[in-house]
Amino acid sequence: MDLFADDDARRAQENAPLAYRMRPRQLEDYVGQQALVGPGKPLRRMAESASVRSMILWGPPGVGKTTLAEILAEASGARLEQLSAVMAGVKDIRAAVERAREGRLQERQTLLFLDEIHRLNKSQQDALLPHVESGLLTLIGATTENPSFEVNSALLSRARVYVLKSLSDGDLIVVLKRALSNETLGLGERQIMASDEALSILARAAAGDARRALGLLETACDFTRQDAHGEHLERESVIEVIGHQAAAFDNQGEHYYDVLSAIHKSVRSSRPDAALLYIAQFMGAGGDPLDVVRRLTAIASEDVGNADPRALPMVIAAWDAYLRLGDYEGQRAIAHAAVHLAVAPKSNRVEQAWSQAKAFVAEHPNLEVPIYLRNAPTKLMSSLGYGDGYRYAHSEPNGYPAGSQHDCWPENLPRRQFYDPSEFGQEKRYRQMLAWRAELDRQADAGEA
Repeated sequence: MDLFADDDARRAQENAPLAYRMRPRQLEDYVGQQALVGPGKPLRRMAESASVRSMILWGPPGVGKTTLAEILAEASGARLEQLSAVMAGVKDIRAAVERAREGRLQERQTLLFLDEIHRLNKSQQDALLPHVESGLLTLIGATTENPSFEVNSALLSRARVYVLKSLSDGDLIVVLKRALSNETLGLGERQIMASDEALSILARAAAGDARRALGLLETACDFTRQDAHGEHLERESVIEVIGHQAAAFDNQGEHYYDVLSAIHKSVRSSRPDAALLYIAQFMGAGGDPLDVVRRLTAIASEDVGNADPRALPMVIAAWDAYLRLGDYEGQRAIAHAAVHLAVAPKSNRVEQAWSQAKAFVAEHPNLEVPIYLRNAPTKLMSSLGYGDGYRYAHSEPNGYPAGSQHDCWPENLPRRQFYDPSEFGQEKRYRQMLAWRAELDRQADAGEA
């Protein structure tokens, strides 16, 4: 027996990062995700019944995916195997399977926690599948990527997907206060007095990530102010860690949205330099880059529209690039998209058309789909004339069923034109196409007369 093993373990725990030390050991201490772990919710029911089923936890970093796996394993009495898909190969999976077989001989279930499961290749997923299917392994996969696109459909069908959300600033402040008061695992022995402002700044800078929040707190506590009453963690201490501008948006919600508004209006006004200026200010002040890319996505349809149909796919690509590359490289992709939108020709005709269409439908809530546009999957529907008279566009001259009788508009409703393309960019071509088709309609109507 190693007489010093307990001391070594204690020292390792003491030297571990604060975020690691403060990981909850039971659901009662778990912060956030109440839709999953609150009273009567699915993961709490699993823990209470000691019966855990295979699942995939999908959510951003630092929201408690690994912690949930550890809590569920402890609650169910299962052996916990942890693998990272980045490091593990088929050999590692097979070794985990063998240990699971040994555990079964001792009548103990094995729970396999597989971090970054979206990085498993096909052969690794195939090696895992039969053992999940047989129940030898209970799988908990963790991923920051949409599992629908990244995980084998056969494996996905055997696991329930649970979506975890970014933690709110309020949740993060709870986490920070616990760390400051916990004398065993946290910083409680120092009795640091933290101002609400300092904690609020840290929470915002962490952007929903508890691990990041605790890391920032641990560093910020190296810059506390000391006086006769003890240590104080104040705004200035936090600024030393995350930079002066990182606190700029704290308790200034109006300014936060003012800068977002300036970004939007600079892009709409086709001023790329001003757009970059405000984006740099926003991100430098601790603003969430995803708030910028969400705003750019709205701009792509609202202000650019069909004047440049490439705009929306480019913004979505920038969004994806940010999530894949991380913050530093990802910010460049967002800037790339912003410049494209600012330089692109502008049209708000799609926005106008959509607003008019919604208003029109509100005025005519009982409009009916014309009979010839309806599907006829049954004999009864067919006998009622569903689909009769429908003209398949690809079989028509010019690929267009000409004539006002075939304009797909509901009968007995006044005809309205919602979409009126501008003369800018690609939309000018759309305008020409619609004018050409309107002439084909006129000729067809004249022929029928």
